[in-house]
Amino acid sequence: MHVMEGFLPTPWWQVWFAISIPVIAFGIYKMNKLVNEKREILPLLAVAGAFIFVLSSLKLPSVTGSCSHPTGTGVAAIIFGPAISAVLGVIVLLYQALFLAHGGLTTLGANVFSMGIVGPVVAYLVYKTGMKANLNFYLVVFLAATLGDWATYVTTSVELALAFPDPTGGFVTSFGRFATVFALTQVPLAIMEGAVTALLFKYVINVKSDVLVELKVVEESVVRKLRGLSS
Repeated sequence: MHVMEGFLPTPWWQVWFAISIPVIAFGIYKMNKLVNEKREILPLLAVAGAFIFVLSSLKLPSVTGSCSHPTGTGVAAIIFGPAISAVLGVIVLLYQALFLAHGGLTTLGANVFSMGIVGPVVAYLVYKTGMKANLNFYLVVFLAATLGDWATYVTTSVELALAFPDPTGGFVTSFGRFATVFALTQVPLAIMEGAVTALLFKYVINVKSDVLVELKVVEESVVRKLRGLSS
């Protein structure tokens, strides 16, 4: 998914920076405010960031010559919201670009927009909608992480299609080709990521549910029900 260094032409790499920077700035403000008010969430914030780093560093070759990987942003989006997730995303993506040759600096804006902004926004909205509909908590977490992952790759396909439209079919044809390339490996990967994310939340519910309740991620009544079902 990471668009490599120098791959996007002018003006597209600048456009994605211009869109992403205000979101990152707002996320930094939100993160600083949250940390100042609730210092106890720092370990959970670190776990969410590490989860993004580990999963998004797993570059898996695609049969088409591209590469795919999980994103890991669903956890942060559900717990802290999309703005703070964007900050964690840019930290991870910057480190990967500098030290792992994964992505790039000129394409950082595009990669942040797809993995750090759009993916978390979709995951957050899916989670909130599912919880309001009183669906099973773990099912909602699974759907949020899975759909957030797919949204990331759809957005990357849009970014690439805008930069490299097909000579005859234009944006639509180009988008179809890029999306198909990613879908071959990303559809099953996203499903696995959703399952792993649900398992992680099962652990958090059992050992640190008080923080989730305090952050209004989940209601106390839901926690009691989940613990009762798991006992």
